[in-house]
Amino acid sequence: MEHALQTLRDTLATFLGQLAVAQYRLPTLWLHAAAADERVRDVDPVETFVACIDGILATEDDTPVRGTSNGEWSRDAIVYNMFPRLTAAWDHDGDGVIGIEDLPAGLRETGTFLKCILLLPYLRRMGINTIHCLPITSIGRDGNKGTLGSPYAIRNPFTLDERLCEPFHGLGVEIEFAAFVEAAHRLGMRVVLEFVFRTAAKDSDWIPEHPNWFYWIDASLPDRDGSPEHAHGYGNPAFSQEELTVINTRVKRNDMSSLPPPGMAYRAMFRNAPEDIVREGDRYIGILRDGTRVRIPGAFADWPPDDVQPPWNDVTYLKLYEHASFNYIAYNTIRMYDNRLASVENENRGLWNTIINIIPHYQKTFGIDGVMIDMGHALPKRLKQSIVERARKTDPDFAFWEENFAISARSRQEGYNVTVGYLWSDEHIPAKLREFLRLLSTQDVPVPFFATPESHNTPRAARRDGGINFSRLTLVINAFLPAVLFLHQGYELGETFPVNTGLGFTPEDIAALPSHTLPLFSQSALCWDNPQQLSGFVARTVRIRHDWHDLVVNPSHHTLRVVDSDNPAVLCFLRCSPDGERALAIVANLDCIHATTAALHFETELDILTDELSGAEVHKLGAEFQIQLLPGKAMVFELKTPTMEFEEFQT
Repeated sequence: MEHALQTLRDTLATFLGQLAVAQYRLPTLWLHAAAADERVRDVDPVETFVACIDGILATEDDTPVRGTSNGEWSRDAIVYNMFPRLTAAWDHDGDGVIGIEDLPAGLRETGTFLKCILLLPYLRRMGINTIHCLPITSIGRDGNKGTLGSPYAIRNPFTLDERLCEPFHGLGVEIEFAAFVEAAHRLGMRVVLEFVFRTAAKDSDWIPEHPNWFYWIDASLPDRDGSPEHAHGYGNPAFSQEELTVINTRVKRNDMSSLPPPGMAYRAMFRNAPEDIVREGDRYIGILRDGTRVRIPGAFADWPPDDVQPPWNDVTYLKLYEHASFNYIAYNTIRMYDNRLASVENENRGLWNTIINIIPHYQKTFGIDGVMIDMGHALPKRLKQSIVERARKTDPDFAFWEENFAISARSRQEGYNVTVGYLWSDEHIPAKLREFLRLLSTQDVPVPFFATPESHNTPRAARRDGGINFSRLTLVINAFLPAVLFLHQGYELGETFPVNTGLGFTPEDIAALPSHTLPLFSQSALCWDNPQQLSGFVARTVRIRHDWHDLVVNPSHHTLRVVDSDNPAVLCFLRCSPDGERALAIVANLDCIHATTAALHFETELDILTDELSGAEVHKLGAEFQIQLLPGKAMVFELKTPTMEFEEFQT
């Protein structure tokens, strides 16, 4: 959609002075200039939108140049993660509630792409060059949790969520999203979308026309409550201990031949695809020839096979292979793929061809720059190869990111540019963080990974011990790792409320945070008015990383050295150029509650070191530098070159 940004701007201009808005409040961080102590401001929404777009159109076009590097630009990415419905949400009318219903003027309090455009200058000032969006596609209704449903319950991957646009202008969500991508590009930012190719909403638009793309069970079966002994309910199949031993042994050695299937009672729950389908409320019901009513079953955790959690109510697994003996959902049909099933003749080709065409649709229609594939490592190998090949035929510089918690060469071999990795799970544990750094000092990084202490599925960094100090600490450490710096939405604001409780939460946490209260499923807003936020600190840190870019992104283990300290609270590592001409020292107090002192010896003739972040000087005493570190304090020193200057963050 060419010139979508100008089209949006011109249409918005026709509404200047026409919207009857009693009050419309915005966080001042969304605005380019505000008083330091001003957190929220009343504005005219249309004037604000038009002024923002005019400012973007007036800037020198900095659209990233497309090349033929197969997405290798990813290693240079400074990523800001967005869940647009949440990221750009705000209580605009000041009534204390994020409303679902449109405001009288036809504006929304939940996030929209138009409001995301307002955020782009803010992100640019922080040094962000890549935006990663959680799924933005249409959402199903069958089994939805919360008031709005999960973005991962995808009703149709070719259509966008209509809630992600402002209704008053009438242009629709596709124009808004196209304008958002165009605006991001003009400001030098790439856009990466997240997709899910293994699952669909239980009321997917594909069901009436393609019932053979789905699994079906007897409609009379209730969902199991989580107990495998509840034999008459539907859920994850139970295996004997002997079967589990065989399964785990074979999978570990990558032997997918004759994997043990679930018991006959479980397999008997499944039926063939129906010929007649009716809609009953939010649910599709199939009718077999003998009159039996069947329904779409929910998905569940597919590995390990002895996971007994109840089925997920809002999504189902797609039937990627067709084989009469494997007409059921289990680990060997949706992830490990028994060799007898995973053959060319069993490929559900109509479904595969449709999946392969999803990414090209977004490339051609909106000009996106890359995708994150949810659980991409669990897709059939041939399907995954076809997805990558087709997308890169459309755009040779297209990037593929993988939701894989491993950091291995296998991801690179399969065409991925970035993997999520596992730093998010280890960084809040000092011993594991030290172990991770020592690994990076002994082994080259096989594929770039996300440097972040949190994601949309984990506890917030600012919720950990030390609060905002921990967020500040991890930002500095992560900025100088050979990795992709990843900022989860709200991280820079000191946000403590999680988006979802998918990973790293205790049973007590999950009990205290039921799904319907979480932003992944219901309306919510980030703490944009939090006086304790790190936007300026992020900008300074990213600027220093930029100045040292070539060294920081170098994956060679020779460029990273861990410096030992007698103080258990002190972490120190160096990034050293291969020629030995440049070195950067990062010194951090891992104790976010108590101050401490570091006595460190650096191989430098300098008697004074200057912290690049704060400008503070540290003097040499004898052979060592005595460094005073406040709780959670991190300092960055250049060991041979003069102090660098950087721009202050403007709000």
